[in-house]
Order: sequence, then structure tokens, then C-alpha cells
Amino acid sequence: MNIAVLLSGGVDSSVAVHLLCEQGYRPSLFYIKIGRDDAGYMDCSAEEDMEMASAVARRYGLTLEVVDLHREYWEQVAVYAIDKIRSGLTPNPDVMCNKLIKFGCFEQRVGKEFDFTATGHYATTVLRDGKIWLGTAIDPVKDQTDFLAQIDALQVSKLLFPLGGLMKHEVRNIALRARLPNAKRRDSQGICFLGKIDYRDFVRRFLGEREGDIVELETGRKLGKHRGYWFHTIGQRKGLGLSGGPWFVVRKEVEGNVIYVSQGCDTSLPYGNEFKMRDFHFITDNPWREVQEEVEVAFKIRHAPEFVRGRLQKEGEGYRIISEEQLQGIAPGQFGVVYDSDARLCIGSGEIYM
Repeated sequence: MNIAVLLSGGVDSSVAVHLLCEQGYRPSLFYIKIGRDDAGYMDCSAEEDMEMASAVARRYGLTLEVVDLHREYWEQVAVYAIDKIRSGLTPNPDVMCNKLIKFGCFEQRVGKEFDFTATGHYATTVLRDGKIWLGTAIDPVKDQTDFLAQIDALQVSKLLFPLGGLMKHEVRNIALRARLPNAKRRDSQGICFLGKIDYRDFVRRFLGEREGDIVELETGRKLGKHRGYWFHTIGQRKGLGLSGGPWFVVRKEVEGNVIYVSQGCDTSLPYGNEFKMRDFHFITDNPWREVQEEVEVAFKIRHAPEFVRGRLQKEGEGYRIISEEQLQGIAPGQFGVVYDSDARLCIGSGEIYM
């Protein structure tokens, strides 16, 4: 079996390489470069990542090739993120990176020559009814299916997830026992293309600053100033600079550049129990095609270990989720990710809108 591995330099993808080699495979390793040294707006810590990836390749006597997808990433993912932020929405560029770059552009340029592409994602694939579905990982804290919820059936059918049946501490222990060069390296955090660059600095570079009012929604009272609605998201609690809190961002007025907030943990305004999704994308198939009424599902509206239970309803060209519990910070622009009722299969996702 001819396998390509996307090697990031982190411990997870390195353990994926180790496990494949233990099974007798000799995979080809690829490092996707999405930042550029002279770009000025991205810092993917590429030098350290490359050093680690090269060390892992040498450790197993495997080839490592750098695939430069900087231009494609900028045109397809970074611009998407900026446009969504400018529109007052909260994008998820990591979701689009997986769909368009890691399993899109890479597949078209390199991956098509291989039987499978393996990654260090915490996910699984499940064969059911003759079809391959995206399945959740054993480790609920590390499960990354919500970041994969926009890929398609062909992409899923070619993916291998060696870590899907392992807990994170098991992966770390494997790395230590195998004496991998990055066994003690900390996990990366934040948006994939920013690296060590602050999110606000990135947004400021492209959208600048524009002073606007922070207004209490219930009373219309002006509480302070902000530097641009694009720096804030629905449900945000920190970074508002207001006393007497907690204060939550509950609404944004794009045209007037106004941030509306509500005070206190007991207020219901930052919460809701339903949301709508447009452009819903089924990964493998629609298992509820014959169902005319609502279906019981599990779902997520952000990356978190907990699955929330609710009901999925068809509404025009889109879908509506009615949650069994109150949801804090339903942010338009993010993806609502839908699972089967057992949270075993990731069925698909759609963009949240109000």
C-alpha cells in the first residue's frame, strides 16, 4: 500500500509515522508549507517545524518533501477568513484549510499518486452500508472531526487516521518510548496560519482600526469604546475593557460599527437554544433523506470535548438545530457540526446564521 503522510513537525503526526512503520509500511513524508519567510503576515514557526519533520524522517530513513502551498492558502483560506471577519462573522479557517489545502490542493498536486494519505488528526473512518464515513476519535478531548466536517466522501475514503483509537496520553507515551525528537514538544495552539502572530495584529494589518461604541443592549447606555467590530465575536467575554462585569458581546452592528453587550452571568441574552445553518454539507451522504420530520442528533458549535444533543429540522434550503440545553455564544459564520445521535459519525456541517 502506497501511503503519503502529512508531517507537521508536531508529536501527533510523528507518532502516526511511527505507527505506520511499525506495521511494515514505508510511507512518503510531506511537509505542507503555507507561510512564507518574507510575507510579513504569517508566522508558522516553519523553521522549527521543518527541523523536527526532517529529524523524524531521518529517524526512520524516509523521504521528506516540502510542498509549498502558500499562494493557494492565501487565495483560498486567508482571504476567506478576512472577508468573513469584514462581514461581521466569525470564520473557522482551520476547517477550510483541511477541505481546500491539506486534502484539496495537496491531493490534486501530490496525493493522487498515493493509495492513502495519513495524518495526525484525532478521528477515524467507519465502513457502514458500503460507504466510508468520518468517525469520531476515542479521545473526546482531542477529537478533531469538527475541523474535518467540510471534507467530502472522496477525501474521507483516502484518509488514514492512525491516532483515532488512542488517547492523547498514549500518543505521548509512544513518542517517549520511541525516543522521537519531538516527544516532549508542546502541542500547537490557535489558528493554523498565524503561528506566533497575535490574531488581533493579523486582523489589524488588513482591516485597520476604527473606533466605535460599546452599548448595553437592554438600556442603550454607552459603556465605552472599541477599535473595530472585527476584533470581537458573539459570546466574547474577555478583552472588552469594561468594569463591573462580566460583560458578554451579544450583537454586532456592522454598518454602524457598534458592539452590543449584556451584563452578568444570569442574563439570558448571551444564550440561545436554536440556530439555523445554510449551505449544509453532507460529508458522505444524507442518512436522513427519507425522514420527513425532525431527527435526534448530537452537534457542536465550537471545538470542545462535549457533544450537545438536539433535534435537526429541515427548513427551506437549510437546516435548524433545536438544542436540549442553552448554548452560550452562538456565533454566525462558525460551523454547526452535526453527528448521529450516538456521536459516532460526523455527518456534516453548515454555516451558522441568525
